[in-house]
Amino acid sequence: MDAGAEIDVVQPVENDAAAETGPAQDHGGRSEPSSLNQGEILRTLATVEKDSQAIAESFSSLFVSLRSTLFEATGSSVDHMTCFGDAAGRLQENALDAATKGNRYINSCLRLNEEIKGVENLAARLKHLRKNVDVLDTAVNKLLRPP
Repeated sequence: MDAGAEIDVVQPVENDAAAETGPAQDHGGRSEPSSLNQGEILRTLATVEKDSQAIAESFSSLFVSLRSTLFEATGSSVDHMTCFGDAAGRLQENALDAATKGNRYINSCLRLNEEIKGVENLAARLKHLRKNVDVLDTAVNKLLRPP
């Protein structure tokens, strides 16, 4: 701007119809572009306000949807954790039951092993006794049947 240039100040228009009359208005012999028209500015502000309201409603809807989804996911997670806890508890009970039965089986096998050791000794004695009985039978047969 030059030092001696004048600055035009646009006065507020009380009637929008007068503000929307055309692309140029006369203020002291000079014309203004229509982009400074107060009616257009107000319409643009109204559009921006409507768009802002729509965006706010969209965000509100989005947050309600997110809250609902998070609530469902949390509920699902709690249900899954409960189910997991139940399954883990049953697994623990079954593992303890299997371990108890396994211990009983091992103890029975150990007892059987001890009893078999006693039977082995008995079998050895019976074998020796059988040999003696066979020898005695042969001697009796020799005595009863002379040659």
